[in-house]
Order: sequence, then structure tokens, then C-alpha cells
Amino acid sequence: MARAAELAVDRKARDLLVLDLRRLSSATDYFLIINGTSDLHVRAIADHIIEELKEEGIRPDHVEGLRGGRWVLIDYIDFVVHVFHPAARAFYQLERLWGDAPMHVLEA
Repeated sequence: MARAAELAVDRKARDLLVLDLRRLSSATDYFLIINGTSDLHVRAIADHIIEELKEEGIRPDHVEGLRGGRWVLIDYIDFVVHVFHPAARAFYQLERLWGDAPMHVLEA
């Protein structure tokens, strides 16, 4: 997950946040939540993470939303990357939904 965060920063992602879900969910251990500034930026961040991790032998189990660019979900089983357009992040409020999870803000 740390590598995915580094790759997001490479593409100028904003507002990086990690939610530690290990005690709250059996589906995944962590959410990495990040913002792009536009639909195009969201897709560029997601594409970069997917392609670079594939080159390192890490392939996502599932990807959703890549065409739309408002919210891209990249599921790596142990961690899930959520790349949001700011309006979509404000609407879905994953931080609030998972409010009991320890949160770690990452510097961009």
C-alpha cells in the first residue's frame, strides 16, 4: 500500500488518507483514499498506480469506475485504493462511514 501512495504522489494526488480496517473488516486491511483534481486527473492517478504495480508483479483483483473518473476503486485484496474527484469524495464520505477506523494522513 505504501508503494501505491508513492505512485499517487508521483501524479500529484491530494488529500491522501489511510484507514486501518484490520479490526473492523474481514474484506480488506486498509483503504488508501486520495483525490485528483478532475476526472482526467483521477483516471491518470489510477492508471499510473495500476500500471506501475503491474510492472512490479502486483495486479489488482478488481477495478471499478476507471471510465467515469469520479471514483475509481482498485482492489488489491489486502488494501483498496479509492481515487476520488473531490465532489464524489465529499458525497460518499468514506472517512465518516468508517469513522471508527484509525486514520493516518499522508503528506503529498
